Amino acid sequence: MVPAAKAQTADGLLRVYMNQARVLKLDRPVAKVIIGNAEVADATVADPTTIVLTGRSFGTTNLVLLDSAGEAIADERVLVSIDEGNTVRVYRQTERSVLSCTPACEKNAKTASN
Repeated sequence: MVPAAKAQTADGLLRVYMNQARVLKLDRPVAKVIIGNAEVADATVADPTTIVLTGRSFGTTNLVLLDSAGEAIADERVLVSIDEGNTVRVYRQTERSVLSCTPACEKNAKTASN
C-alpha cells in the first residue's frame, strides 16, 4: 500500500483529476514504476521516494511500484475523473456533453444515455 494514505479514499482507490498531478510520498525507494494503462494515467519518479501521478483521461488503471530487488512496494487501483467543481453539463435529448470551465469552457467528455 502507498504510505501516502491521504491520497487514497475509503474504497482503496488513488484518485486523481484529469490533466492534474498528485504527489505520492513513499517510505522506501522505488526502482520501477508500472502503469497498467498509460492512456489513463502517467507516473514519473521525481526522486527515489516521490512519485508524481498524472491523470490523462477518464478511467481506471493500476499503479505498481517495485523496489530494487523487484519486490512490490505497492499495487494500487487508480481512478482518473474530472474535477466536478469546474464543470458544466449540457443536455440535448439523450446526448450529454461535459465542459471543463477553467478558465474557458472546453469539451472534455461526451456520453449518450438511453
